[in-house]
Amino acid sequence: MPKMKTHSGAKKRFSLTGTGKVKRKHAFKSHILTKKTTKSKRALTGTTIVDVTDLPRVKAMLTIGK
Repeated sequence: MPKMKTHSGAKKRFSLTGTGKVKRKHAFKSHILTKKTTKSKRALTGTTIVDVTDLPRVKAMLTIGK
């Protein structure tokens, strides 16, 4: 059986931490920023951890075992 390929879009958007959690960036920070408040734009800065409910799908795209 051939090797599983990594999802190219997922490998650009997610990264692993040392403990095996998956980091992601916040959405809605790329354009149409004039109508968003400074506070909301600042809150979208930085990274966060992928939710537990989405973790199996993200790990499958990254071809990481459970």
